[in-house]
Amino acid sequence: MIYLQLFWEFFKTGLFAVGGGLATLPFLKAIAQQYPWFTSNDLLDMIAVSESTPGPIGVNTATYAGFHAAGLPGAVVATCSLVLPSVVIIIFVSRALRRFRDSTLVTRAFYGLRPASAGLVFGAMLEVFVSSLLHTELWNGLGSLIAVLNLPAIALFLLLSVGIQKLPRLHPILFILAGAVCGVLFQF
Repeated sequence: MIYLQLFWEFFKTGLFAVGGGLATLPFLKAIAQQYPWFTSNDLLDMIAVSESTPGPIGVNTATYAGFHAAGLPGAVVATCSLVLPSVVIIIFVSRALRRFRDSTLVTRAFYGLRPASAGLVFGAMLEVFVSSLLHTELWNGLGSLIAVLNLPAIALFLLLSVGIQKLPRLHPILFILAGAVCGVLFQF
């Protein structure tokens, strides 16, 4: 039964998360709320690891969640079911685009997908931003505003953001490693 659940949830994610890995995050959050396969905090950790390791974030998180839920077979089921819609759609789209390449309906459909995809990615980015830089669980009104701010994380965010702008020749992996080291050293 768990394999069918994994298949169905990650198949839906792969089918409707138009726009790539970050667009899967709202779907993954919904899965985290519905099933005990991973928590919202696990999802934040998966994002951090997936963004700093090779491979697409959606595939990495599906593999992790499937493994956590049902071991190696669960990892295979979740990963394959996430990728399956894309493979099927690409096969059909590549054949259809040859015929409908100049169709205004197809062109408009693709233009319509762009803002939807951008909205999913922006929403995911905003959620990661808030979860990383704020302690929203401490919010009790305006008087608790300072307590809500994760000051060490905000300082690191600002420092790395300025560093990326001022030192563009440094490889991005150095900034990822700096963030990981600071997280371990300062325990946040």
